Amino acid sequence: MDSGGHTDPPADDTARADGSGHHVPEGQAPEEYGDHRGHGDHGEPEHNHRSRWPFIAAAGAAALYGGFALFIFGAETELVPRPIGIGLAVVGAAALLAGIGGWLNQAFLAPARERQEPHKSRGSYVSTTMLFLTTDVSTFGGLFIYYFFIRVGTWPAAELPPLLGSLVIINTALLVTSSITLHYAHESLGHGNRRRFLTLLCATLALAIVFLAGQAYEYYEFITAEGFTLTSGIFGSAFFGLTGLHGFHVALGIGGIAILCWRALRGYYGPDRDTSIATVSLYWHFVDAVWLFLVVVLYVGASI
Repeated sequence: MDSGGHTDPPADDTARADGSGHHVPEGQAPEEYGDHRGHGDHGEPEHNHRSRWPFIAAAGAAALYGGFALFIFGAETELVPRPIGIGLAVVGAAALLAGIGGWLNQAFLAPARERQEPHKSRGSYVSTTMLFLTTDVSTFGGLFIYYFFIRVGTWPAAELPPLLGSLVIINTALLVTSSITLHYAHESLGHGNRRRFLTLLCATLALAIVFLAGQAYEYYEFITAEGFTLTSGIFGSAFFGLTGLHGFHVALGIGGIAILCWRALRGYYGPDRDTSIATVSLYWHFVDAVWLFLVVVLYVGASI
């Protein structure tokens, strides 16, 4: 230490400390540490970090949902050309995906590649994810309220197809199992069992992909065999609106889990480096819970 009280950086940069004194191995993202304080190596305070990506994602989501609404409105009334709704939905989906991709890159991937200082603590990332999921409930809630208004009217709807079948049961079992495997993958990481962690994490990804493929096959059967589509009356718009929105969330979750697998195979995670695992797990368990509620209300409830 010189007269100015400044500590020279260590000669060996293969390990360095985050704000709480953890030593961060080379190539490791410091934001993954579970209890860092968000300070740099020299005790400098954390700089405020603002990102434009959440706003881009929110604007894209609004355009996506608005486009679907215009498409349905145009199909029912012919007051709005349906291509306008389709075009707005496509633009919104692109903006939403770009916003989420940029957000993930800025929050998790860039720090891993560039070994930047952390912007937020683990608790901040988790609480932000919880806030996002809380607001996402309102998105599903709007469509569920629409369905409930349909359900209290004349029932059953004329366009109601056979909903309950083995495919729904299999898909539900796949999604619930994927939530379980992700939970125990996170638990295995906490216990330092890397092989079990990787196996369960990759199994989660495979189960999620098969679930989404099963939902796509269900759509194919409804459209080709039953002639049941998004424009098949008010129940059709409610069914495809709810299941499609959930499928979109599943697709985003698959992207997140795929990133986890990519990073896990490169050794980015450890017992005290699990921020990404914790946040994606919260999101995936939310998607699982919404599906169970959807099955009870939409599939079983519509058949009663």
